[in-house]
Amino acid sequence: MSAGGPGAAAEAEEAVRTRLARAGRRVAGLGVATVETAGRLRALAPAASASEGARERARVLRDASRRVLELHGVEVEAEGPLPLGAALLASNHLSWLDPLVVASLVPCAPVSKVDVSRWPVIGAIARDLGVVFVSRGDASSGGRALHAAAGVLAHGVPVLNFPEGTTSLGATVLPFRPGSFGLALRAGVPVVPVAIAYDPPTVAWVGDATFVPHYLTLASRRRARARVRFGAPLASAQGGGAAELARAVRSEVLRLLQEVTWRSSARSST
Repeated sequence: MSAGGPGAAAEAEEAVRTRLARAGRRVAGLGVATVETAGRLRALAPAASASEGARERARVLRDASRRVLELHGVEVEAEGPLPLGAALLASNHLSWLDPLVVASLVPCAPVSKVDVSRWPVIGAIARDLGVVFVSRGDASSGGRALHAAAGVLAHGVPVLNFPEGTTSLGATVLPFRPGSFGLALRAGVPVVPVAIAYDPPTVAWVGDATFVPHYLTLASRRRARARVRFGAPLASAQGGGAAELARAVRSEVLRLLQEVTWRSSARSST
């Protein structure tokens, strides 16, 4: 007989059923939220200007992100000054949740891998919401993405970028690619360092993990928490090139990450 006996086995089976039921409800809720967001986009009145249209789409993305996070039991805690107006938000990258977490706090246009644009339904909505798509390692795609991001900044909307270029477990911050920082220099907009940490850390999506199993694992959890720390804006016109600015921002993101991780550990131990 297995350790714990029939009673323990029954409890374990019930726990699995509960997690599966929770995941099912959240998947269904995600479908409803997607349809509602599409409906809201269709119902938008013609904007008085292209800039107001871009800002309104960013607000729709903010509201949709909040809905999805709430639906999946992801609580967001934020510290630091929230940026206003055109800026480059440069964040560490842990999970597909990261753009939703930051966008739930700041109406913005995230830069995302081009794969998302091909997802059924969600891809079309993401395009309509102003998400900027890029194919990593493709110079022509990178150029188009920078051009699109420049247009977003010109409309007064922050651009959210993950300059590591890939996800990590969050123990450190990978080197930042300089492309988006060159854009900030040309546009003359500030760069806002952003650090994200998750509780539990397994929310991170790295390595060879595929999206659906990772999503279902998250959807079956009772809750998760995202902690976000915004740093002070760094002036992009203070001298130096894109590579130097990238290094300076990475150092600040790393400092913020260590700070938010330390606070999380201290809170857990009390």
